[in-house]
Amino acid sequence: MDDAELTRLALDAVDGGDGAVEQLVRRLRPDVARFIGSMSDPMLVEELTQETLIRALRGLPRFAARSSVRSWILSIARHTVVDRYRAASSRPATVSVEDWDAAQSRTESGQGRFEEEIALLNLLSHLAEPRRTAFVLTQIEGFSYAEAAEITRVPVGTVRSRVARAREDLITALRLAESPEAAEPAAPPAAPPAAAKAAEAGPTAPAPHSREPRPPRTRPVRQRGTACRPARTPPDPGSPSAPTARVAPSPLPVPAPPGPAPTLIPTQEPT
Repeated sequence: MDDAELTRLALDAVDGGDGAVEQLVRRLRPDVARFIGSMSDPMLVEELTQETLIRALRGLPRFAARSSVRSWILSIARHTVVDRYRAASSRPATVSVEDWDAAQSRTESGQGRFEEEIALLNLLSHLAEPRRTAFVLTQIEGFSYAEAAEITRVPVGTVRSRVARAREDLITALRLAESPEAAEPAAPPAAPPAAAKAAEAGPTAPAPHSREPRPPRTRPVRQRGTACRPARTPPDPGSPSAPTARVAPSPLPVPAPPGPAPTLIPTQEPT
């Protein structure tokens, strides 16, 4: 039954047609279970499928056929799964042995297919919820990008981007599962010794316009209340640039002042 026939069946169920509700539930249950199985824990498929159908029947009077009934009910299924994950995030998850036994008994006839489905679910579980939903709707359930955008209530471009990112994530996960060594980055080569580096580089020419670094300037320490004058270093006497000491000239003799001529006393010879 195609989408148009399912939509007419849903409208008949809204009008109260005989057996329309039971027939609609029987037609939609496999799609809902398959979608929920690819979005959540396989142990919760039956429970979440039942909850989705109950929500859909409660909201069936408000169905106005603005979209296909499959898009409408899978949108309800998506919200049901998200609500369950939000409620379970606050408490630890537990799985009973009976649930595993029941799941194994349902898949004994197709063990290979069961293992493939588990491997696919394991890969899908590593995807972020928006990317997983877009990928499942378009690549597994067969919805168009426009229908997936209507179910998830996002633009078509956003759905395309999420599907592309989901494909990249799945390819990376498959490569990691096949060869874990491929995900490990190669170790960088060991750095050669300094002598080998110098030999490979060869003689280095001096940089053009190179100068020797100037010594740092030192500022004289100024004490409070004193003038800031740099200390002077006395020059070396043996240095040619040292100043020559000046020799003071000897004073000239001062002449005696003029006075009366001295009187000469004649000497007498003895008799």
